[in-house]
Amino acid sequence: MSRWRRLRFRWPVLVSVAVGAVAAAILASGTALRCFAHQPGPALEESVAVGWPPGLDAAEAAQLLADLGLTTRPTALELYLRSTEASSCFRPGPHLLPSQAPPELLRQLLCRGPDRPVVRVTIPEGFTRFAVAERLERLGVCAKAAFLHASSDVVLLHSLGVEAADVAGADTAEGYLFPATYELGLDSDPRRVLRRFVTEADRRWQRLQAAHPGVLADLERELGWGRHEVLTLASMIEREARVAEERPVIASVFFNRLRDDAFRPKLLQSDPTSAYGCLAMPERIAACSGFSGVPTPQINADPRNSYSTYVNEGLPPGPIANPGAAAIDAALAPAETSYLYFVATGDGAHHVFSDDYESHRRAVDRLRDRSER
Repeated sequence: MSRWRRLRFRWPVLVSVAVGAVAAAILASGTALRCFAHQPGPALEESVAVGWPPGLDAAEAAQLLADLGLTTRPTALELYLRSTEASSCFRPGPHLLPSQAPPELLRQLLCRGPDRPVVRVTIPEGFTRFAVAERLERLGVCAKAAFLHASSDVVLLHSLGVEAADVAGADTAEGYLFPATYELGLDSDPRRVLRRFVTEADRRWQRLQAAHPGVLADLERELGWGRHEVLTLASMIEREARVAEERPVIASVFFNRLRDDAFRPKLLQSDPTSAYGCLAMPERIAACSGFSGVPTPQINADPRNSYSTYVNEGLPPGPIANPGAAAIDAALAPAETSYLYFVATGDGAHHVFSDDYESHRRAVDRLRDRSER
C-alpha cells in the first residue's frame, strides 16, 4: 500500500483525534473557569468602595480589580469576565465590593444582578443617617460615604418630596429614613436604598396622619408647621424618651413651651439637638472639637450651632434622627399637661417633670444630691 493510501485511510482517525483534543482542551478550560469563578479572592481588612468607571472592557475591569486588591490573577479574571460578557452589564457608579469575593460574586455585584445575595438590615428608632450609613456599609449594602452623599443630594431629595430646610447644610434625608427591617441586595445603589427608606416613611406617614385627622391642618394654622416640623419634633421626642409612656408627656413639654406666651424666650433646651450639630456641621462649630457624643455646655451655648435649642428659639432646622411611628404619633397627639420642664432621673429611662422653674430646680438638686451619695 502506498504512503498516500495509508495516510488517506488514517486521515479520519487523525481528524477525530485532533477534534477530540480540541474539545478536551475547551472542556478543561471551561471547567477551570468554572472552578476559578467560585474561588475566594484575597482576604482584605475591609470591603472596598470604588466609583466604577463607565465603558470598561474585560481587560480593563480585571486590571482595576487587581489594583484594588480584589484578585491576584487578573489574566484569569479577564478570561472569566470576557466569557460571561460582563462588560455589557457593568453598572457604573459607586460600588462596595467585599473581601474574599469570588469572581462570580464580583460579576453579580458589578452588574447589580437580581440574583446577588441579600441581607436583612434593621434600622432602630432614633438612628441618625450617619448611624444608618455605618450599618449599611458594615452589612455590605453600600459605602457609608456614598449613602451620606445620596442622603444630602438636594436634587434627589426634591424628587422624593423631602421638604427643604431653612438652614444651609440641613437639607438631608434625616427624619425620612423610616426605622424598620429591610431586605437589601449586597452592593446596592445608595440612591435606590434611600428611595426605599423614604418610600416606607411616606407610607407610614400617610397611615399616621389618617389616624389623627385635622391635626396637621391645626398645626399649620397655629404654628405654621408641616410634615417637616412634625418629624423634627418627633425626632427630638425619640432621642429624649427612653420609655414608651413618656413620649406623649415629653411632647407636651415642648408644645407647652411653644404655646405659653409667658414662656420666654422660646428655647426648647434639648441636649440631643445641640449634639446633632456636631454630627451635621462640626466644621462650623468650634466647640465641637473633640466631640465624644455627649454635648458640653460650650456646645449647647455656641451661637454657630444652628441645631442648638439653647441658643435658637423654636425647633432646630430639621430632624436630628429618624423617628419611629410611636414618636411621630406622640408629636401628633401629645399628652395634656402643664409641664414646662423635665430632667433625667439618672436611671437611664425615666424623667422628672415640673410645671415651673422652681420645682424643676429642686428636682435637679435632689437628683444631684442622690448621685453624689
